Parts: sequence; C-alpha cells; structure tokens
Amino acid sequence: MESAEIARRFLRFFEERGHTVVPSASLIAEDPTLLLVNAGMVPFKPYFLGQQKPPYKRAASAQKVVRTLDIDEVGKTTRHASFFQMLGNFSFGDYFKEQAIPFAWELLTRPESEGGFGFPEERLWATVYLDDDEAADIWRKAGVPQERIQRRDLADNYWHMGVPGPGGPCSEIYYDRGPEYGRDGGPVVDENRYLEVWNNVFMQYQLSAVRTKIDFDIAGELPAKSVDTGMGLERMAAILQGVDNIYEIDTTYKILDRAADLTKTRYGRDGRADVSLRVVADHVRTGVMLVADGVLPSNEGRGYVLRRILRRAIRNLRLLGAGEERYMHELTAVTVEVMGEQYAELKADAPQIHGVIDAEEESFLRTLRTGSAIFDVAAEETKRKGQATLAAAQAFQLHDTYGFPIDLTLEMASEQGLQVDEEGFRRLMKEQKDLAKADAASKKTGNADISIFGTLLEKTGKVEFLGYDHVTAEAEVVGLLVDGASVPAAGAGTPVEVVLGRTPFYAEGGGQLSDQGVIRTGGAEVEIVDVQSPVSGVVVHRGKVRSGEIRVGDQAQAEIDVERRRAISRSHTATHLVHRGFRNALGETAAQAGSENSPGRFRFDFTAAGAVPPSVLRDVEDEVNAVLINDLRVNAFHTSQAEARAMGALALFGEKYGDTVRIVEVGEYSRELCGGTHVASSGQLGLVKVLGEASIGAGVRRVEALVGLDAFRFLARESVLVAQLSEQLKARREELPERIEGIVSRLRAAEKELGALRSAQVLAGAGQMAESAVDLHGVSVVTHRAPDGTSPDDLRKLALDVRGRFPGDRAAVVVVAGVPGDRPVVVAAVNEAGRGRGLKAGRLVGVAAKALGGGGGGKDDVAQGGGVRPEAIGEALAAVEQAIAQTLT
Repeated sequence: MESAEIARRFLRFFEERGHTVVPSASLIAEDPTLLLVNAGMVPFKPYFLGQQKPPYKRAASAQKVVRTLDIDEVGKTTRHASFFQMLGNFSFGDYFKEQAIPFAWELLTRPESEGGFGFPEERLWATVYLDDDEAADIWRKAGVPQERIQRRDLADNYWHMGVPGPGGPCSEIYYDRGPEYGRDGGPVVDENRYLEVWNNVFMQYQLSAVRTKIDFDIAGELPAKSVDTGMGLERMAAILQGVDNIYEIDTTYKILDRAADLTKTRYGRDGRADVSLRVVADHVRTGVMLVADGVLPSNEGRGYVLRRILRRAIRNLRLLGAGEERYMHELTAVTVEVMGEQYAELKADAPQIHGVIDAEEESFLRTLRTGSAIFDVAAEETKRKGQATLAAAQAFQLHDTYGFPIDLTLEMASEQGLQVDEEGFRRLMKEQKDLAKADAASKKTGNADISIFGTLLEKTGKVEFLGYDHVTAEAEVVGLLVDGASVPAAGAGTPVEVVLGRTPFYAEGGGQLSDQGVIRTGGAEVEIVDVQSPVSGVVVHRGKVRSGEIRVGDQAQAEIDVERRRAISRSHTATHLVHRGFRNALGETAAQAGSENSPGRFRFDFTAAGAVPPSVLRDVEDEVNAVLINDLRVNAFHTSQAEARAMGALALFGEKYGDTVRIVEVGEYSRELCGGTHVASSGQLGLVKVLGEASIGAGVRRVEALVGLDAFRFLARESVLVAQLSEQLKARREELPERIEGIVSRLRAAEKELGALRSAQVLAGAGQMAESAVDLHGVSVVTHRAPDGTSPDDLRKLALDVRGRFPGDRAAVVVVAGVPGDRPVVVAAVNEAGRGRGLKAGRLVGVAAKALGGGGGGKDDVAQGGGVRPEAIGEALAAVEQAIAQTLT
C-alpha cells in the first residue's frame, strides 16, 4: 500500500465518522515558541490550551512535521528521520476513550478490501498507563486479550505539553514484527520487534505545575476531556509495504535509489555508504518540504535549519563520490515527483524549489572547496602537536571567514578522531555578535499571553476590517491591555493595546506595514503607532494615551493617517507590478520570496540563480512605468482558491491561503492573491524608480525601489548632482562616464607608481639594517620600526630582504613592525640557521602581537601578526629580543 493511499484511507475513515479533515498546516509554526511544526497536534495546540475556541468538535489531519533534535542520528539508525508525516484524529471535548480506542482498533484490523489496514489481530499489543483501568477494559472489550495489554509508567505512557495545561495518560498500539526481530514479551521487553504504530493521548486532567516529564501537579479533572492521537505515516508504510525500515518505503527509497544511481553506489553493500545514502534521501526530502513552505537558507532560525540539512545532504553526496558534480537538482525532481501525489503544490512550485536548492548547492560547493582545505590543515596541525581537540579559534575562523558550519566542522573532526572546543567556539560567536533575535511573533503578541486574545476572540467575535473602503469608523472598545494584562481602563501617558469591534486600521501583514493614526473616545485620545494581528480575527492597536482615560465599552472614533496609507498603498501596488515585470523578464522562476511596503519605498525579494543584469533592471523599470502611464484600473475581488489558480493569479511562494482568497489585479497586466491595500488605478503611483538589486542569500535577490514623490525627489537630487559634476569637469552629461573613468584610471596609475616608489624607499634601507644587526648569543638580530603607512606587504618584503642579506651559515632573526593604517602589524623572519638554534618566527610574532594587544602566527620561517596598540611597538620589539635571549640561554 503506497504512502498516499495510507493517508487517504486514514482521513476517509475519520471523515465518515464525523471528523473535519484539516489540511496540513505549514511547517512554519505560528506558535512563537517553535521554529517549525514538530508534532501533529501543533496546529491544534491553541484549542487544547483553551486559547481559542475550535471551529469543530472532531478533526483529522495528515500533518507535515520536522524534527532535528536527533539529526546526527539520521542515517546511522533506520528509525530516525528529520521529516515525517503524522496522521491524527482529534476530539475537542467530544468523544473520549470509549470511542477513540474502538476507532483505532477498527481501522487497523478492518480488511484492506473494506478500507482498513488489514492488520492481523493476534499481532497487535496495547499499552496503558499504570492505573488506567478504564482504557485496559475498553481494549479487552475491543478484542485484545489480557496478556497483550501491558501497563507502563509516567515516562512512557503519560503526556503533557511541558507547561501548565491539559495532560493525561496515553495508550499506545504496537505491531509484532515476529521473532526474527527480537525477543518475546511485548513492547516492555523489545521495542524493535514490537513497533509502535499509534499513540492515543487522553487529556483529562488540568496540570497546575509542570517541572519535568514525570514531575507535575494535577489540579483536577478537565471539564471537557479531549483526545489527541498520532500515527506515523512512514512507520505504517514500512509495515504495510513489507520493508524493514522507513528508508525503504515507496517515497524515501526512490530518492535513495536515485542517489545511489547517480553516485554509482549500491545500497546494502557498504555500511558507511548506506549511512550517507540514507542521510541524502532523508535530507533532500526535508529540504524540499521546507523550501515549499517558504523557508529560505540563512544563518539563523529556521533558515539555518534548512541550510544545515541541505549542506549535510550535499556533503554526504561528496562522501559517496559525487566530487564537484551537482546532483541536488535531479534528487529534488525525484522528491517533487514522489511527494507530489500528497502535496500538489510541490509540482506547481517546482521551479522555485529548484532555484533555491540549486543556488544553495552551488554556494556550498564553493564553501567546501575552500573550507575543507583549511580544515585539513588545521586537523593535521592539531594531530602533529599531539592534541585531540581542534582549537575554538580555528573552528571560528572556518565559520566566520569561510562560511563553514560548525556542525560540519564537528562532524569532520569526529571522522578524524578529533574533538572541537565547541564551548570556546560558542563564546567567540557571542563575543562577535549576539545572533539570537526575538521571534517575529513577539512583535505580534507583545508581552501578552496569546490566550488573552483567544478569549477576546471567543467573547466578541472576529474583528471586522473596514479599511478597504473607509479611513475612519465608529467602533466599540472591546479590550484593553497594559503590559500584557487585560485592564478595564488606561489613563494619560499609559502605553496601551486597544482592541476594537471593527477597525479601518490595517494590521501589518503580507509585507505591508501597519497603519498609524488615532483613536478617540468621549474622554480620551490614543495615538496609534503599530497594529498587529496576534491571533487570526483579532486586531490589536498599539499606542499611547495622549489625554483622558479610555475604558472598555467606550464608543470610539478610529481614524488612520490617510497620507501614510496612500503612500504605503502606492508601494504595495508597485510591488505587484515589479513582481510581474521580473517574471516577464526572467521567467516564472522569479517568484516573490518576501517584500516590505513602506511609505514611498519598497523592497521586493525574489528567487534567482544569480545577479540581475543592469539592462534587465532598466527594462523592468521601463515596463512598469509604461503601465503607470496607461493608468490601468486596479480591481480587488474574492473567489475560491481553485478559481484563482485557474485564472493564473500569482501567489507568494511558500504562503498558505484559505479556501476563499482575495485577488488584486492591475488591468490585465498583474493578478495576485493579496489581502493588502492598493491604489485605485496605476497612474496614481506617479513614478517607480528601481535603485538596484543585491543578493540576500543563496538563490534570493532583493530589489529596492522608490515610488511617487520619493522617486521624483530622488531623480531631482540625481539631476542636481550630475549638473554639479558636469560643471566641475567641464563636460556634457553624456560625456561624464568617459571623463570620470579617465580620471579614475589616472588616479589608480598614480597610486600604483607611488606604491612602487614607497616600496623602493623602504627596501633601500635593507642593507643598512642588516649591517646594524645586534649579536645575541651568536645570532644576528634586527628589530626595526618602519615608517607609518608602510603596507603589510612591504613590511614582509623588507623582513625577507634583510634576512636574505646574512650568510647562510649565520643564524639571523629579523622583526619589522609598522602601522599601515590605524593598527600595528609585525612581521618576523628567521633563516634556516636561526631555526636550527630553536628560533621560530611564529612564536616570536606571538610574543610581539601579545604586547600589541592582538595575536598572530604562521610558519617557522616567516610569520605575521598585529594588534590594537600602535604606541606599544617599541615594547613589542623589546619583548621579542628578550624572548630570543631566553631561547638561546
């Protein structure tokens, strides 16, 4: 039975029993405490916690899940995976154990010909919590004999969310794979032979304090008991397809088999190769699903999770012999094909998915070429010194300078029998920059517990947005929050969050910044500076009470800043036009990957394999401004998602939409799904001026542009600047590029000539420096401060020149220091005879650099370092002479 059919049967079974089938949520979690959805129940968490009222009593879903906690075990075992699908049925205060258990038993044991999974009853075992006699009795009535019902403790058969809230015992169903897989005795004896296929969680208690998995307080029973179940689709597929593990099921194995074919490897022949093949198959599938949901590679948050997963896949392909060959495109195509039956959007978004993954592969192969060579040198040096730990500074250099992920450094070090000073690496990272950024959700929720907004939504209903047609509106104040807590009133000077029953204010979303304005009641005025929607259906106006006192229940007049709204609307409409323009110029792979619409300016992110030529930027700008001149009508309307796709409406890549969507079209030129505000006709934009484009990550480019008066003002300033240059250079405007190029060329030639003269002047004193050498215990020692402004390259040349002037049998050390810019640099050179006396350039530079407040090193014959204290150069040179004397005595 194919994976897609397993999912279909599960959902159809529960739909026939009154459950609403809920499509999988995006892997990008709405929960601010999570980067990614890591369990099937995550989308339903607000319902279980009582933060929101569920729109249905029963639900069933096939939810996409990503877990990376055990990513290092992926491939090494046959049960760990970073991406999987969780089938689940849920009851929100409706049925409980008496129905959940029979549902599970019926679906598992019903013959395949009748829509079930056809499991032999004698192969199924059940576990229940220690004192859950009720569940045990229900299992016996369902048909499971007493000897196949086992009791387990809190660690195994009790569930909660890790925070105060609902919790309760769970009951798991296991499938006996047979004696060839392990010992008799049920799941309490051997969970390799007895494979868990379904877990039923019975939420019946309110937990008041949760300290650990097994240490918590029970406040009492819940007024409405609920059910949360989970069945791993991949594990079910392994059983129903008669294979030993999740890597050999229909979806994953096709990716694995193609990877083996591309790398000319045979699965099952070599243990290490098998691990790499499993890593590739799992990680490519995970990467495709993450990119499809709008995650882009980056160095933080969920973007880093994706980057790490893709780069592990690429590196394992190299371990399999891929070399410089690029195989990710082919493997992505296989993944889209095998997963597309369950997720149709994969096929529709295939060009964008390919663009992101191909660009990341190209970027990482460059990184690997440089970083691997640097790592090999560092590892060899560590071993040569007889050490077992790669220094934190070396790991940090690999990461910071060469873009080598620390996870990869740890993995490669382990393969060579080395450890890494990971704690020191983390400390260096923290010293350089605090990478931890608050999750975007914190901006939406502020200091408030999200349950407060859920309660407001349940009490007052969905806030009506009037802003498409109105800039002012009368409304009732239905909620006030101060410092995250609900309050009845707020006085002058108080920062406050206001919830109205209806509003003309646009809440930030879809790339559009929020409205600003004012809310007035009979006795108060509140200045609004930000508007957010922390929970779908609730709009929170953030601001400060200017005067009077605002109270819950007051009638209010809400008024937006009209000029700001108009400017933002112009930017938003311009973004749509530029999006269409780039698609026309670059093809449909130029998909929107983000945007920000501000007053008078906007930025637009899109997928592209490389830099956009200036000629294309000019063409897009001309095309968009032609649309403005034609003054096309802007029209907005609602329709079904299916109809919108049929009309060719563009959707934001990775964004998820409901069944009913809003389309904004500009004449016949542009048509997009969008919930934002726009102008009435394209002519109202006035002018769009593209400022330029740049890379913001692998496979993603960013265009910045100005709209309306801001664009006019920019061009006016440019015109004045060009006029000034024309006057200064005595050239016509069209002659300026050639004239400026000539001036720059002459300047560069003059700088090169000056550099040569300066270098010759520095080197001219080399002979005199050698003659003035000091004899320290039979070693000629030269320490010298070069004139300020001497380049590091000239300092190095000088040290080597002076060293070369000594006879080969005469031990010599030359140390030269200078200040090329604002920081000192020191170079040490030791000849072969000097090295024979135990003198090493790297060590001497280290001594000098320490005195200069910095660091450095290099080879034994020549080394370079620096610091931050130019005033200490004399002290540094004296310290070198002292170190030489100590070495020789």
